[in-house]
Amino acid sequence: MNKAAQLIKERLPQLQIKEDLSLATCTSFRTGGPADVAAYPETAQELAALLKVCKGEGIPFYILGNGTNVLAPDEGFRGVIVLTAGMREVSVDAESATAVAGAGVLLSTLAGECAKASLTGLEFAKGIPGSVGGAVVMNAGAYGGEMRDCLVSATVMAADGDEPFEMSRDELDLGYRHSIIPERGLVVLGARFKLTTGDKDSIYAQMEELAGRRRDKQPLEFPSAGSTFKRPEGYFAGKLIEDAGLKGFTVGGAQVSEKHAGFVINKGGATSADILALIKEVQKRVFENSGVMLETEVKILG
Repeated sequence: MNKAAQLIKERLPQLQIKEDLSLATCTSFRTGGPADVAAYPETAQELAALLKVCKGEGIPFYILGNGTNVLAPDEGFRGVIVLTAGMREVSVDAESATAVAGAGVLLSTLAGECAKASLTGLEFAKGIPGSVGGAVVMNAGAYGGEMRDCLVSATVMAADGDEPFEMSRDELDLGYRHSIIPERGLVVLGARFKLTTGDKDSIYAQMEELAGRRRDKQPLEFPSAGSTFKRPEGYFAGKLIEDAGLKGFTVGGAQVSEKHAGFVINKGGATSADILALIKEVQKRVFENSGVMLETEVKILG
């Protein structure tokens, strides 16, 4: 048992952990080496206790939701990967048109539960593969909708495990793929949403229509992290990449999707190094061609 695992096991014997978990199994690119420790807290109290141990012992950690917007290094992670999948409580109140969800709840699950209660506002989120925690941090969005459209507040805690507190939508400073959470070193525990009562059939119809658009336009058959780059103001990243002649461009097993140039995909056998090299080459060539420097939407761990 490695030192980090041993310390956590001694201090928090009830917490579920695994040693040497391959990050390829918990990130959507399906790449990445082993993490020293993977921890699976199921409550805010377990998470707080874990963060206090990590801080006290100087153990690096990284909070990971569904792993759909992260590129993990091939050499793995020397520390603790904290997986929030166990924090998946969700409650929907049709009468007040509100929903409360833990950080580990999948957006598709939250949107589906709201639809069952005839609540409209999260249809755009049905096809986003991330979790609530990551979606709040990134103000995730698609097809004209964003988390800030229906987010009321988020429950957060400092990264040292201090007492949780609420932050309103305004306090979170939500913008395009942005919130204040990373710069303040906060961890999302859950979120509260305000929806609108609607027609259930219409809600499901809109979800199906958006799902069809995704199937038609996105390379869902290959591992990826969704849109690789943020949309530059006044441009579309995919169009800039295509205009630079990079559609189908390949480095090792990584490829700029031939279906949608805004997606970098794992065509088969890609390493994280392949993907990162491809991203950097795309940024370089797009800048040379258009003068626009693309910023990654994907978070690069380490």
